[in-house]
Amino acid sequence: MKLATVQYNGHETGALVSQHGVILIDVLNNELNQEWSTNLFDLITSQQLDRLKEWYYADGEEKISKLKTKMISFEDVKYAPLYRHPRKIWGIGLNYVEHAADLSEKAPNTEPASFLKPDTTIIGPHDTIQVPLQSERTTAEAELGIIIGKECKDVSEEDAPNVIAGFTTIIDMTAEDILQRNPRYLTRSKSFDTFFSFGPHLVTPEEVDEVTNLNVSTIINGHLHRKNVVSNMSFLPWDLVSFHSKVMTLLPGDIISTGTPGAVVIRDGDIVECQIDGFEKLVNSVRDLKVKGEK
Repeated sequence: MKLATVQYNGHETGALVSQHGVILIDVLNNELNQEWSTNLFDLITSQQLDRLKEWYYADGEEKISKLKTKMISFEDVKYAPLYRHPRKIWGIGLNYVEHAADLSEKAPNTEPASFLKPDTTIIGPHDTIQVPLQSERTTAEAELGIIIGKECKDVSEEDAPNVIAGFTTIIDMTAEDILQRNPRYLTRSKSFDTFFSFGPHLVTPEEVDEVTNLNVSTIINGHLHRKNVVSNMSFLPWDLVSFHSKVMTLLPGDIISTGTPGAVVIRDGDIVECQIDGFEKLVNSVRDLKVKGEK
């Protein structure tokens, strides 16, 4: 099952993605006598997601297929971020050895190099990434995102698959020149407005045969910059969930951005994409705030 948040009649609302188009959860409630939350974050945090999946795979998918006239076509849909205010966004640095080499850094091999980002960084599909005035070298990084579905603490790697809501595509930004001045500037370099794009789809786990076989690609202006497979991560997704649950309680809707195969420098007018096997691609444009100031 795939879910999204879309812009409709001036507000953001939850939707289910079918093979024929996107249908608002509000429409499902009205047409099929359901009572699902129409807010995707609330759907996750209220523990409705598992019941929605049970309904969907029992006979909901068939019922939805008969509502084609109520669907928004893929050509007309306008996606928003999956949600705006997760309690936590964990980012993972240098999780692919090759990316660490790009930065002349040694990849961590004993524990993940992680950091937290504020929700004010969040944008969605086709929103504009802003290169800040303070940075001359900002990079964009395609990543696989893990969305936590259940509150958990000290979860094992074996149990980690049981606490997630699903996966998504992410583009994470870094003011790399700020970071390179001093590694203690990591939080600032990662926390500018528009520095975290995610969506358009939340892909539930049963849609992914084997997460370690997924290829993650950073695309710039239609050209492949870097591609790698999840199995080449130093710390695999279930290890990341387990590790961070031993630091602090993970809550429904929390996001773990698992690291990039390669960061690309972005400039005014660029188009950057995250592409992952079987996922709808995430696309964002770039505007350099300094360019505006020069005109």
